[in-house]
Amino acid sequence: MGKEIIAIAEALSNERAIPKEKIFEALENALATATKKKYPVEISVRVAIDRKDGSYLTYRRWTVVDTDGPLDKPAQEISLVAAALDHEGIQAGDIVEEEIPSVAFDRITIQTAKQVLSQKVKDAEREQVVAEQRDHIGHVVNATVKKQSHDIMVLDLGNNAEAVLKREQIIPHETYGRGDRVKVLLQDIKTETNKGPQIICSRTSPDFLKELFRIEVPEIGEDVIEIMGAARDPGSRAKISVRSKDRRIDPRGACIGMRGARVMAVSNELNGEKIDVVLWDENLAQYVTNAMEPAEVSRIIINEEDHTIFIAVAEENLALAIGKNGQNVRLASQLIGWELKVMTEKELESNIQAETGKVVKLFQESLNIDEDFANALYDAGFSTLEEVAYVDPQELLSIDGMDDDTAAAVQEVARKAVSDKENAESAQAISELTKLDGIDEDLAKKLAAHGIKGGEDLAEQATDDLVDIEGLDEKKAGEIIMAARNEYWFKDEQ
Repeated sequence: MGKEIIAIAEALSNERAIPKEKIFEALENALATATKKKYPVEISVRVAIDRKDGSYLTYRRWTVVDTDGPLDKPAQEISLVAAALDHEGIQAGDIVEEEIPSVAFDRITIQTAKQVLSQKVKDAEREQVVAEQRDHIGHVVNATVKKQSHDIMVLDLGNNAEAVLKREQIIPHETYGRGDRVKVLLQDIKTETNKGPQIICSRTSPDFLKELFRIEVPEIGEDVIEIMGAARDPGSRAKISVRSKDRRIDPRGACIGMRGARVMAVSNELNGEKIDVVLWDENLAQYVTNAMEPAEVSRIIINEEDHTIFIAVAEENLALAIGKNGQNVRLASQLIGWELKVMTEKELESNIQAETGKVVKLFQESLNIDEDFANALYDAGFSTLEEVAYVDPQELLSIDGMDDDTAAAVQEVARKAVSDKENAESAQAISELTKLDGIDEDLAKKLAAHGIKGGEDLAEQATDDLVDIEGLDEKKAGEIIMAARNEYWFKDEQ
């Protein structure tokens, strides 16, 4: 029978263009399945086929479990104590094997082998087809609609490869029939599916827009022009930012093309999606101005701490800047990666004055200075007590009327105010934390020193964020996090 097994493996390997090792693995699984059917209980079996002569041995397997109680699967498990009698040094999770008689290739065994082998060969063929498509992930390919349902569309990629285009990855209002040709982006390959590896496609991804421009604009393919970002409202509007590595080439003009031919070709492929080609700029303020086109920006304030940008436009341009249903500012925000807040010039000025008033009042109360002095600090660029407390004294001396003694006195008061503020926040955090189960005052102090500002802040932590705190292991960290979540997140549900 050994020669017959070798012959079967070679024949199938040649016929299906599948590696011979895959065929042997399928045969071993088939023989293992046939062996299991000979037993009245579900056992674990391994079959090893000799790759040279086709002979095979069969082994029954048990998983070693460290338990003193009854086994969940006695036909497939063995206790650590029992296994250690014959296998010194064995550990939980190891496998114990014992050779058992191999099944003969009778009629039932052959039928079982055929069924298992057929499925394994199909799986191997599918994996091989998918492997050939891995090099195309992230690229645009032409496909043919094979079949579709309400939720998904199955595409034929050629060479026996199929892909899935889900409903949410289809541009709104697009319709296709069986046999229609369609361009898609090969987005991902999912392996954890019941039907084996699955190729996932998209027509709504920003990367699809980038790849279409790469195809349409030779300068992008030649890496003379670089795509810096893209944002889409599929089927409606998109923004793509570009820059040139060659000063002689206008990146925006190259992407738009003669009489808009290039950008129109991309737009037509996207069901008429309007595309704004934005000129990237290393100056963030200028980049924001470009991204907000066609609206004209009159003023920009960048808040790096909150990663927010305030944009002022003339009142008559407000609707254009925001766009229909907020589309223009939303796409610009996605393109740049900052939160953009659009308002009129009057609203921005009002917000600035309100913010200025808050800072000036804080300086007056915390530093015990008059309004003029507080305004002078703000005008010099100071907006927090920490900046005043720890800045190089030379920066304070740039303020009119400031001398060394005054600067030193102001910084001393500022440092005390910062210290008092931190102590108050720490005391508040400790007070909140000690009210939670499992947290005493000592642990609360350690958590506060670690930057945990209270119960709500603790609830947002992950176990890994806390395990480096002295006295906290993974189990204890998980317990106190859950205590905080039960109090601040789930209390109303209980």
